[in-house]
Amino acid sequence: MFQPAEAAIAVEVLDEALAGDDDYRFVGAYEGGADTLVGFACWGPTPATVGTWDLYWIAVDPAWQGKGVGSDLLHEVERRLAADCARLLVVETSSRAEYAPTRGFYERRGFRRAAVLPEYYAPGDDLVIYLKDLTHGVLATTAS
Repeated sequence: MFQPAEAAIAVEVLDEALAGDDDYRFVGAYEGGADTLVGFACWGPTPATVGTWDLYWIAVDPAWQGKGVGSDLLHEVERRLAADCARLLVVETSSRAEYAPTRGFYERRGFRRAAVLPEYYAPGDDLVIYLKDLTHGVLATTAS
């Protein structure tokens, strides 16, 4: 579901990570352990916070969606964040109808909707922010 500008940003961020920029971390999922990338996750520390991290993307090839790849990628991100003593994981997504499965994915995995910023991306396209407390499970407070 990446828009062309989003895909360009993802490539730019990957290039920065490969060049040694520690602000972005990536993990990939590969077909049968081979060289064919079927999904990836990208995350990084949130500046000026203590233990808060942003999950920028989980992207899975449409042919591999619904097969646990996204769940495996999220689990690996959370495992690595635990090793970094992470406290909070933040996800931002769109309110557009085609993103309903994405929102459901995060909600089923313990993320709670924390905020909605109306008209953020475009008219009729709100920013939806999800949080997951990595130290005590799911955050108890929610807002919308």
